[in-house]
Parts: sequence; C-alpha cells; structure tokens
Amino acid sequence: MTISPDTLQMDELDRRIVALLRVNSRQPVTSLGRALGLSRASVYARIERLERTQVIGGYTIRLGQAYERRLVRAHVMIKISSRLATAIEARLSKLVELTALHAISGEYDLIALLEAESLAELDALIDLIARLEGVERTTSSIVLSTRLRR
Repeated sequence: MTISPDTLQMDELDRRIVALLRVNSRQPVTSLGRALGLSRASVYARIERLERTQVIGGYTIRLGQAYERRLVRAHVMIKISSRLATAIEARLSKLVELTALHAISGEYDLIALLEAESLAELDALIDLIARLEGVERTTSSIVLSTRLRR
C-alpha cells in the first residue's frame, strides 16, 4: 500500500513533531521523544514515515536573531501581463533576496516577499521588479516588525 501526503492522516503526535521540528529541525530524536513522552524508536519511525510520504520535504536553516533583526523586509504586490507571467516568475526566482513568491487572487497577481540588508538595497530591488517587462504595477509594504513567525 502506498501512502501519499494527500491520503496520510496526521494525528496529534505527528502535528506536535512537525511543530517541534519547525522550531529546531536539528534537535535530537531523543529530545523530541522526551518532549512528547515517546520512545526514541517511536519518534524515529514517525519522522521516517513523514519523510517517506513527503509530509516533511526537507530540513533548512533559520537565521540567527541578531542577523535577522538587521534585515529589512517588504511584501511587494505585483500586477503582471498574463502573457509574460512565466518569464516574470523565472526572472523573480533568480533574485536571492526573494524569500517567497505567491500567486494571489484579486487586483494583483503575485506577492513577492523580499529581504535586504538596507533600505537602499530594498528600494533598488523594488525598482528592479517594477521595471521588468510585463510588470504593470507594484505596491510595496515595508515590514516594521514581525510579531509571530513559525
């Protein structure tokens, strides 16, 4: 029997494991077991199943607080010409400062999340996006503070 992420039913323990790994994906399985009241083998088996079924698709880094506090972030809403959507998305994906790109409904077509080390760098990035062929309009919101991040 093949289990896929679409058919897998996660229980409360699976959700708690995922939540703990989101906080620190490098914590030892034994620490997870202690936090959950499970044996190391039980936690390992659950993580292996979540990886095999691609509920967990990989592990990544989280920036240090001191560095992250320095960054300037913006959400840039982008209205595009639909005939150039693929080319615009390909160009945007090459920006290392782009942390996420979402297709959205409504007046705008995309929201780009940007991170830069200064306001000047962020301003230049927003201008670069606005000048891309097929970008009709942008609206930017600078993130003043992050109240919650998971």
